[in-house]
Amino acid sequence: MNVSEAVRARRTIRAFKNEPVPEEVIREVLELARHAPSNSNTQPWRIDVVSGDARDRLQAAIFEEIKAGVKPSPAFPPGGTGLKGRYKERQRECAFQYFAAIGIDKDDKKARMNLSMKNWEFFGAPHAAFLSYPETMHRANAIDIGIFLQTIMLLFVERGIASCPQGALATYPGPVKAMLPIPEENAILCGLSFGYPDLEAQINSAAAKMDREPVEVFASITS
Repeated sequence: MNVSEAVRARRTIRAFKNEPVPEEVIREVLELARHAPSNSNTQPWRIDVVSGDARDRLQAAIFEEIKAGVKPSPAFPPGGTGLKGRYKERQRECAFQYFAAIGIDKDDKKARMNLSMKNWEFFGAPHAAFLSYPETMHRANAIDIGIFLQTIMLLFVERGIASCPQGALATYPGPVKAMLPIPEENAILCGLSFGYPDLEAQINSAAAKMDREPVEVFASITS
């Protein structure tokens, strides 16, 4: 598989097989991903992966906070902050297509909430990763985290591993930082659930795959 094929094949997956990715494969991907570029070679990224019993304990701890009424407390503004115009419309269209693909009416708030809760179940993935960087850094440094994250996701695709990048996994940092060796000065930017895809699951159907705008909409080349 070449890079072009990996880019085309990558998609967000929200149902996974109950089959863990071998640790040596995860380490191989991280060994390659460390070659991602960063501003002035600062390499601000930190990634902490949780699997097995630890993954299950972390899921339970996050749900304890949610059930106790603890409010989300992400260190950075959520991805939906400040969306207007075409960007807000795309967000809405994405949500409605997602709901329709799995048979949820857009006005069914209870079903939508139940679906949202799957974020903190890691969508059933056997692994979850948390990406963080020093909270004192400017948001421009988050570009480096994005490059690093995309590198990991494409390396996963090459190995038949699917993933789901999730801003939601930054919203309850307390249990995550209590369980994982994330540096105290770091703030969680996002998470990544990953594993082998369950392509038979309705939530992963072709109807749930989002289209992209044509190049003419977002690019220009001037000479």
